[in-house]
Amino acid sequence: MGFKEPITVAKAIEHIQANRYVLPAIQREFVWNARQIEQLFDSLMQKYPIGSFLFWEVKAENLNEYQFYRFMDRYHQRDYRHNEKITLTGPHNVIAVLDGQQRLTALNIGLKGTYATKLPYYRWNNDRAFPPRRLYINLLAPSEDIEFKYEIRMLREDEAKKRDGKFWFPVGQILQFKDLSEIVDYCMDHGLMQGNNKFPHKTLMLLWQVITQQPTITYFLEEEQDLDRVLNIFIRVNSGGTELSYSDMLLSIATAQWQEYDAREEIYKLVDQLNEIGAGFNFNKDFILKASLVLTDVPNVAFRVNNFNKRNMLRIEQQWPLIAGVLQQTVKLVASWGYNRDTLVSNYAVIPLAYYLFKNGITEHFEIKGVYREDREKMATWLRVALLKRVFSGQPDNILRKIRDVIKNHHDAFPKDQIIAALAGTTKTMHFDRAQLEGLLGYQYDQGYTFSVLALLYPWLRYDQHFHKDHIYPRSMITEKNLARIGIPPEAWSKWLNNRDSLANLQLLQGLRNIEKSNMMPMDWLRKEYGDDEAQIAAYQERHLIPDIELTLENFPEFIALREQMILAKLGKLLGVDVDITEKTTESQS
Repeated sequence: MGFKEPITVAKAIEHIQANRYVLPAIQREFVWNARQIEQLFDSLMQKYPIGSFLFWEVKAENLNEYQFYRFMDRYHQRDYRHNEKITLTGPHNVIAVLDGQQRLTALNIGLKGTYATKLPYYRWNNDRAFPPRRLYINLLAPSEDIEFKYEIRMLREDEAKKRDGKFWFPVGQILQFKDLSEIVDYCMDHGLMQGNNKFPHKTLMLLWQVITQQPTITYFLEEEQDLDRVLNIFIRVNSGGTELSYSDMLLSIATAQWQEYDAREEIYKLVDQLNEIGAGFNFNKDFILKASLVLTDVPNVAFRVNNFNKRNMLRIEQQWPLIAGVLQQTVKLVASWGYNRDTLVSNYAVIPLAYYLFKNGITEHFEIKGVYREDREKMATWLRVALLKRVFSGQPDNILRKIRDVIKNHHDAFPKDQIIAALAGTTKTMHFDRAQLEGLLGYQYDQGYTFSVLALLYPWLRYDQHFHKDHIYPRSMITEKNLARIGIPPEAWSKWLNNRDSLANLQLLQGLRNIEKSNMMPMDWLRKEYGDDEAQIAAYQERHLIPDIELTLENFPEFIALREQMILAKLGKLLGVDVDITEKTTESQS
């Protein structure tokens, strides 16, 4: 391995566009954000060093032995996050990038491509939520951002057309200029040479020089063809910092060592499939890799390099179809209980459920078949409690192994009680005491844990139907204006305002019914639903733990206090915690 003569950015981009520079399968995805791309180009403009690169020259006769990928030039957060595979043939060697992929991809996107991320408040399934942006530089003035000298921005086309004191030049257009005279002509044609302002043409000339003239890309070239040596170099180079995780290394090694499947392609495909189930989830490759280690009974499931040996990788590959099927079935099961990306606060918590299905070879219909009903009820309760007790927070490896051992020895039926017993007395106990139970009442409307509490209170709800977390007393009604209107003194307002989003003011309601309920006060809505049928109203209040008091805005603090006691009583009964029920609460339930 030796240091080679530097090349220009333009030459590197030319090689990327011609697929002479490619990515080996051991590389990870592009992860930089727009600001990092902007900063890289600002560094170039200020002639800061952008670091050296490490390239691997792959001989033509060895190209069919490895899998390679194209560099990305049109990043799309939803639709195009994975590099495309490329089949290389012919008499020419290629250069595989071992270190510097993020920087080179950023340069390629900035000069030749687009970058699209989701706009706030848009839905993920809305194509308009992902407008493509290109890289521009303002030629009229320096940046006002103290972290930048030049104003370089990723902009939509409509944003770039707005002048308002700026002239946005597409950075990639600099590659079209052959010499400085063409730059002068451009500036004159666009009115950028007026007065004494030399900033526009000097900036454009500097951009042309740093991209097309100055040999900025310094690199080392590895010419050995042994994959083991290349893999060791890759890990050594990338493990010194924090950006490359152990899961990245694991995926790299799996990709290099799997024989029948392409690990990178299979794992990313499975991630996408899992995240499209139900209302959507937020699983990633770390989850897939950790689950694979657990499911295949690898003794040590930690993300450490010495656990990523060929034997373990081949063990995972041999059982990959079952692993993929079980994980999809598990996520379908969790989705059928109403969970999604916002409410499943720990992805690792579903791995024990997947291990149980794996041990029983179940890959389909578990969430609907009647024969599995008892198992499903145990698993649902166990998951909700595990999430609320934060069993998988911190470092979950020891807990996963301990639970795996229990399931391995008791997989004729889901061993909920045995798992709870095995964790009793540890820092990850699943038992609640009275204080912890009361702590659950502190969750608010917009917190992920709130759903698991409500799900425990609503075991009878059909979670395969769309439902909402609903404010029993409409949030819009609990305002300072309304409190003043009914004569509540300002010093008492906190009793209303601090509790309007609290757990005690929430219920689970089917989506359409919640939309129909809208901002109606609770008794008004109950009358609309059930008319004068007092029995129906009483049954609804009993199911939803709504106190039998006059449900007026004035009585909201009393409603909260009574409902908290009713919730505590029900949770205590479900979770085996002795909760004293006051006489007042007993009367309100009768």
